[in-house]
Amino acid sequence: MDADVIVVGAGPTGLMLAIELRTAGVRPLVVERQPRLRETPRANGLGGQILELLRYRGLLGELQAVCTDPRPAPRFPFGNVHLDLTQLTDPPMHAVQIPQPRLERLLEARAGEVGVHVRRGHEAVGINQDREGVTAEIRCTGEAYHVRAPFLVACDGSHSRVRDMAGIPFPGTPCPEVNRLGEVTSVKGAGRQENGDLDVPGLGRVRTGFTRTDRGVFGFGWLTPEVMLISTTEYEGTTYTDDAPMTLPDLQDSIRRVLGAELPLGEPLRLSRYQFQDRQADSYRQGRVLLAGDAAHQFPATGVALNAGMLDAVNLAWKLAAEVHGWAPPGLLDTYHGERRAAAARTLLHTRAQAALRRGHDPAAEALRQVFQELLSDEAPLRRIGAMVAGSDIRSPQTDGAEHVLTGAFAPDLALDTGRGRTSIAELMRPARPLFLDLAGRDELRETAGAWHHRIDIHRAETADRPADALLIRPDAHIAWAAPVGESSDTLLPALRLALRTWFGRPPSHPLPHDQPVTDRVSPTRTR
Repeated sequence: MDADVIVVGAGPTGLMLAIELRTAGVRPLVVERQPRLRETPRANGLGGQILELLRYRGLLGELQAVCTDPRPAPRFPFGNVHLDLTQLTDPPMHAVQIPQPRLERLLEARAGEVGVHVRRGHEAVGINQDREGVTAEIRCTGEAYHVRAPFLVACDGSHSRVRDMAGIPFPGTPCPEVNRLGEVTSVKGAGRQENGDLDVPGLGRVRTGFTRTDRGVFGFGWLTPEVMLISTTEYEGTTYTDDAPMTLPDLQDSIRRVLGAELPLGEPLRLSRYQFQDRQADSYRQGRVLLAGDAAHQFPATGVALNAGMLDAVNLAWKLAAEVHGWAPPGLLDTYHGERRAAAARTLLHTRAQAALRRGHDPAAEALRQVFQELLSDEAPLRRIGAMVAGSDIRSPQTDGAEHVLTGAFAPDLALDTGRGRTSIAELMRPARPLFLDLAGRDELRETAGAWHHRIDIHRAETADRPADALLIRPDAHIAWAAPVGESSDTLLPALRLALRTWFGRPPSHPLPHDQPVTDRVSPTRTR
């Protein structure tokens, strides 16, 4: 075998997958059709649950250091209504403003640090799989060569050639809207008001946010006092490709058609055009070929694709590593399809709702948007919708007997005291390994988990207001099992063993040495 996993595509999903695989001791080979990083951003921000995961990996600080705005106010469009989370003290959705090329450079640099090399200008043009592995035909500068690995993952985008070669159906429908987006310096000839509104010559006052006409939707907002973000949405019935870049006159013409007025634009800093698709692959796995990111799903709204794709990668990486290392329990890799396809279905649910809110110009459509906006003024629906957009309301399946409220959820970042110092769950998760955390001095639980010590990091710590006596956390930071406070060992031990076998296979043949300590004396501290 030339590698353990062939990763086709070096966008954020492919790079995140390669980093996670290499961290887990797997040798990925990354091939990318484009000879160099794209300079035109497909996305200009990253948000949702992936930001917490990146913090748990120690990457969020590096990401924020290169952002145009590392912590913008939590305000987001939701189907042409406004999702304003600033009224919540702990909003469920956050974002960072970072052009996609800058994100990819950061991820590629981290990939290089952990020993991953990206072969740019190398295109996968054929695949052939058998019971033992996958052989990929790669073409570079007109010459072809073959590489072989136990698994291949397609991270090559919505037009995935690998997905097509694997014969995986990708049903769905294109959306009729054509969306144009531009970051420009201050508009010439239009007066900006104190509240950010514009006085457009020949038209009058245009409010920040979205303006709907019978010809489409115009939207704008201020990124800085000097830089505007402008968007238009039109129903054209035309399909565009990435090979036809958008120009400033294209955006100006679209604004003229939608608003019916001229809006002279300043210097363009970023221009892009995109069309939504509503699609999901029938299966995320065909034998030894798997899909992740846009190759597996497309959503009819902005702001969610990178979050979903990179979370695909984190979910898949540790399960592939278990297969490569030979300890994966039966069916573990199949849980990738089950978990992430269900997560994408949840994302499709709210993005389809956004598509419905965007459409329609009659009084009924306007009434729907008005009622929905009023609902978002109440905390409960605002928090629920925010969590849906962030992807933080998605839970992994539970094993039998794992009925704790935390099971399946993303692990909260508890502040911990180990007796040798203070730490947190985020810090303990940086190695991307399974974690067993004893929060109540339950020696019998620690000793049971100790049979898996070669695969699982075992810690004893204390925290104030502990949510459980013990937590078993998967490498993707989701809780596989939790011990209810004060529950008897007779009930807990069988359930713990089942969870350990379900997610981490049979215990290694070498038990924990008797002279290796698994307990630490600790003192309490407060949770974050």
